[in-house]
Amino acid sequence: QDYFTDENRVLKKDPQQDYHLEYAMENSTHTILAFSRELHTCDTNDKSITESTVRVIWAYHHKDMGEAGQNYHGSNRGTKSLRLLNPEKEEVLSASLPYFDLTNKDVPVPDKDTTYWCQMFKIPVQHEKHHVTKVEPLIQKGHENLVHHILLYQCSSNLNDSVLDYGHECYHPNMPDSFLTCETVIFAWAIGGEGFTYPPHVGLSIGTAADPQFVLMEVHYDNPSYTEGLIDNSGLRLIYTPVVRKYDAGVIEAGLWVSLFHNIPPGMPEFVSEGHCTLECLEEALGAERPAGIHVFAVLLHAHLAGRAIRMRHFRNGEEQKLLAYDDEFDFNFQEFQYLKEERTILPGDNLITECHYSTVDRIRMTWVRKVLM
Repeated sequence: QDYFTDENRVLKKDPQQDYHLEYAMENSTHTILAFSRELHTCDTNDKSITESTVRVIWAYHHKDMGEAGQNYHGSNRGTKSLRLLNPEKEEVLSASLPYFDLTNKDVPVPDKDTTYWCQMFKIPVQHEKHHVTKVEPLIQKGHENLVHHILLYQCSSNLNDSVLDYGHECYHPNMPDSFLTCETVIFAWAIGGEGFTYPPHVGLSIGTAADPQFVLMEVHYDNPSYTEGLIDNSGLRLIYTPVVRKYDAGVIEAGLWVSLFHNIPPGMPEFVSEGHCTLECLEEALGAERPAGIHVFAVLLHAHLAGRAIRMRHFRNGEEQKLLAYDDEFDFNFQEFQYLKEERTILPGDNLITECHYSTVDRIRMTWVRKVLM
């Protein structure tokens, strides 16, 4: 039946029944219920289902509901964030496909709120072009809330293997000079995300002279409780194939960079910041190298704890196009790539606006902001 709750968490039967049971089954261990509902019911007691994140709340009791009403669930309850209209694309990959891991080795995580740790890796030598088809996070068990995000940068090919011998805190005055050659993001993962599978016609190219030979993995550790003695071995697994796909994948970054010029005042219930990727910028970036434009097939909307909503806006010839991606119910702990239903073309001379909505009502200090990747 269709119920809703009031501000006191009391369950009330909805006079407008919008949920329809499709089927139900039960065995000795499980009860399975499948139900359906219109995305927009025009019922003030229902929440519309959009492409934004949906927070599902579930609870159950081991006894069926009686005439007196529902039984209290006790500890049998939980929550899960989902994107109901944008599920992950799972391609069936051969279990025999080769892979390599890029993982930290016993990194001592400092007892401070935020640490960015950088480690250089060498891509295994391939004698011909291959495509990475899937990237999986390898998060050390128990560190799911410690590892906030992982970025993979392509570095100069003129480095030698001596750079592989050490890791170092990123953006530190004593950071090795070799790290400064690593500027282009080739992959990104954020907290709550699962493995990312490239579309069947796209892959991340490795094995050619122009492809990355050395990469820098940046891991952001989030340790707000200042826990001491943490040792981490997290990283990424890259699965690849010798069967070359039609297109090479890349990453374009847009949004707000961390700086003293982009900040959010404390105590704000709603604050909007915009990052502009201007038409001049995209003309310069794409005009000579990609005059036909680039095709966007997925977007990763990324923010930190103050983030409430993110919108990726797209303009051409002064006219706004359909949103590239959005999430009006952003969940810090559920940062998944959004696969676009149809690929979108970005042309030289277009411009992008990353619109970020924040709330800092519970903060007494200034907050600095970050970016989005596609």
